[in-house]
Amino acid sequence: MKKLKTSPGAATQPPRFQAFDLLATLVAVVRTNGVVVFANAALEDALGTSRRTIEGSCLPECFTEPHILQNALEGAGSNEFAALRYDAWLKRLNHEPMPVHVVLAQTDVPGEAIIELLPLEQQAKQDREERLIDQAQANKELIRNLAHEIKNPLGGIRGAAQLLQMDIDKSLTEYTQVIIHEADRLQTLVDRLLAPHRRPHLVGDVNIHEVCERVRSLILAEFPKGLRFVRDYDTSIPDFRGDREQLIQAVLNITHNAAQALAERMFEGDAQITFKTRIARQVTFGKQRYRLALELHVVDNGPGVPDTLKDRIFYPLISGREGGSGLGLTLAQTFVQQHHGLIECDSAPGRTDFKLLIPLP
Repeated sequence: MKKLKTSPGAATQPPRFQAFDLLATLVAVVRTNGVVVFANAALEDALGTSRRTIEGSCLPECFTEPHILQNALEGAGSNEFAALRYDAWLKRLNHEPMPVHVVLAQTDVPGEAIIELLPLEQQAKQDREERLIDQAQANKELIRNLAHEIKNPLGGIRGAAQLLQMDIDKSLTEYTQVIIHEADRLQTLVDRLLAPHRRPHLVGDVNIHEVCERVRSLILAEFPKGLRFVRDYDTSIPDFRGDREQLIQAVLNITHNAAQALAERMFEGDAQITFKTRIARQVTFGKQRYRLALELHVVDNGPGVPDTLKDRIFYPLISGREGGSGLGLTLAQTFVQQHHGLIECDSAPGRTDFKLLIPLP
């Protein structure tokens, strides 16, 4: 990166720029000749070099096509436009260039512009997270409305079947029993749909590793042969406030799905589920930035999520397994979102990774 001659105070942060260090996006304040006046911490991390080196340098030279940014800055300087957006490739030290969306806007200081760089991968991730949150909210409303609509006629159907059973020939009672049994089954399903929204949130101290160990023991009791658990724990992760039973159920639902997907590998004796815990720092999800967050990965070496289901696995009543209720992942997402967190899935044949993100104080 070419360093230009600047005044002795060029690397000092002006107070008016300090708030930019709180942003997750990459931000630089530059003069219209391309010289960097200020670079925030996120840009420093992305370029892999110090702020002192960036400030006073020529920002267009950080791009694979520097002339585009230089022309844009000149246009902003001559008031041809107030703002401009385009996609570009940002060069990084010892890394491949990063695709970014460039947003250039004038400031209230003549001859100065703010450049915001949105990594396209990060932007796609944020869009995906927003979709998951919106989807979960829509699912919640759909489930509650649908469940109430189903409950009312179910009671009538069951009651009518019981009355009919009292008046018909005994040889026909097996048919009324079928009606009663199916009505009860549907009632149980409706109760499961409504359960997360009815049950109060019981908050206490939660140790995520105790949650994982409880789930591990339950899964191994059900699948005692051919399944191996790998525990990769960061034992420095502190306890946090949450609903322990909800989190156990969320992790259990995910892990149980993984175990069922590993049926063939269990038969071969090489099925594996990994619990991995880590601390994530300065992360953004759910449209908010958190200083610390818990990351719990539930990883299996199964066949992966079918491509046709990848975008719908958290929808209610969607299941890739015959006989599945399609509620496990929906409830897991609901429980984690009640902790202001999020569940993401990254799946390919041979490796499926469900990542639970929960903010830490």
